[in-house]
Amino acid sequence: MTDTSPEITELVRQKLMARSGEERFVMGVQMFEAARAMVLASLPAGLSATDAKRQLFQRLYDQTAPF
Repeated sequence: MTDTSPEITELVRQKLMARSGEERFVMGVQMFEAARAMVLASLPAGLSATDAKRQLFQRLYDQTAPF
């Protein structure tokens, strides 16, 4: 489902593709880091570093995780 008109979708795509490959890569890294920070912030307090890493991995990569 999308609530964005095809014209706006194409405009955004054109603007994104006008950036260099390096800029697009950096944007992707920044988006991943933001998602990672949100997941870490949602984990229960007091987890060990190992448990936090395990839960982070499960939330990001587990295909059966409920969203």
